[in-house]
Amino acid sequence: MGNSPSTSSALQTCLNGVFANNRGAVSYPSDPFYQLNAVKPYNLDIPVTPAAVVRPTTTEDVSKVVQCAVASGLKVQPRSGGHSYANYCLGGQDGAVVVDLVNFQKFEMNTSTWFATFGAGTLLGDLTERLYTNGQRAIAHGTCPQVGSGGHLTIGGLGPLSRQYGAALDHVEEVEVVLANGTITRASESKNSDLFFALKGAAAGFGIITEFVVHTEPAPPSTVNYAYHIQLGKKSSFANTFAAWQDIIKDPSLDRKLASQVIIMELGMIISGTYFGTQDQYNALQFEQRLAQNATVSIHTLDNWLGTVSNWAENEALKLIGGIPGPFYSKSLAFTQNTLIPYKGIQDLFKYFDSADKGTPLWFVIFDLEGGKVNDIPLSQTAYAHRDALFYVQTYAIGVGVLLDKTRAFLNNINKIIQDAIPGVDFGAYAGYVDPTLPNGQHSYWGSNLPRLQQIKTLYDPRDTFHNPQSVRPA
Repeated sequence: MGNSPSTSSALQTCLNGVFANNRGAVSYPSDPFYQLNAVKPYNLDIPVTPAAVVRPTTTEDVSKVVQCAVASGLKVQPRSGGHSYANYCLGGQDGAVVVDLVNFQKFEMNTSTWFATFGAGTLLGDLTERLYTNGQRAIAHGTCPQVGSGGHLTIGGLGPLSRQYGAALDHVEEVEVVLANGTITRASESKNSDLFFALKGAAAGFGIITEFVVHTEPAPPSTVNYAYHIQLGKKSSFANTFAAWQDIIKDPSLDRKLASQVIIMELGMIISGTYFGTQDQYNALQFEQRLAQNATVSIHTLDNWLGTVSNWAENEALKLIGGIPGPFYSKSLAFTQNTLIPYKGIQDLFKYFDSADKGTPLWFVIFDLEGGKVNDIPLSQTAYAHRDALFYVQTYAIGVGVLLDKTRAFLNNINKIIQDAIPGVDFGAYAGYVDPTLPNGQHSYWGSNLPRLQQIKTLYDPRDTFHNPQSVRPA
């Protein structure tokens, strides 16, 4: 999606007018070190050159930027933390106008309602600290501190507290948003409720949120963090332990205070997570005994919420995935109570981990427990479509220097082995682990909510101004 010289000239004239008093707030492809200083791609395997990257400081300037882009016939995408797996926050293809929200750092806490208001450029690590230092509050969110709240709270936002409090977007009560015609408005359950529905799960195709209002919860007073490291033997020998984990987490009455994940990687397998309660309560679950495996066990109690969140960021996979750009590939599948992996499929999968030519030592297969409160919320309440998900699998591989075709094939075959073990299932995918190779990404991300989203898109953005390769299209 290239731009003609006349289009580029018109855009630059318009944007230079918006930022006449702050020329450093806008960058163009002709600027020195444009990719390094302004574009900052996350996935180095997907090159993208935006028409411009702007860093406004007010919602009014965001509105003017959108109008400049529309006048030049260009697409627009917001960037909060910049962690889109396919660089969709850069437009996902050449020629978009990128609105970097890094300067939107407002934070306020209403100590009567315990509603927090904050800017959409706030990173999760900063948000956690600001919530805690203003009344020892918290919301459910993911574990990577470098991720931006703007994308996280509008895609889903799944994390260790989600089984108790829902996804991050379920905390959102109201937003300030810039629409495709430049209008600045607010959306909530009582105002622009159809738009609010779309923004809570598919916002990249509907507008630029500049401010969130969220309800908060008391930060957990103490937590038990556990990890079972299994590093000896072939991956195929871990199959029984994974089967035991799946058997534990499929129980509908499983304590919602338990968060858990399984990570398989080159060095072995780790089952880890957090129990939001006391050591005695955790012990009563008999989690370790039920996993029944020769494992190195690490269990410790923390009575400081910020320490618990910092502990999550020390996760072995996050240290590599985290905020470091690189060439990588990722896929995901959503599982429900009715689509558990049969034992034969588990055996085939773990045998494949041993035999596959992966093309890199930097690979991870991550099974994340969901369920709980996330499942309680009706599908019709938000655009987030996987309300029946019990757990997700995310596969992730980083190229050493470059990403090899055999590495992509490795991840594709993981999905194929799982899908072949459960034939006839229409697996969904999590939009937070965006996968540009999906044959119908919109359906995989938004499922039965997609037709409604397309109708709302027609009302608010009929020209598809807010666009990336897999965003919602007008009906």
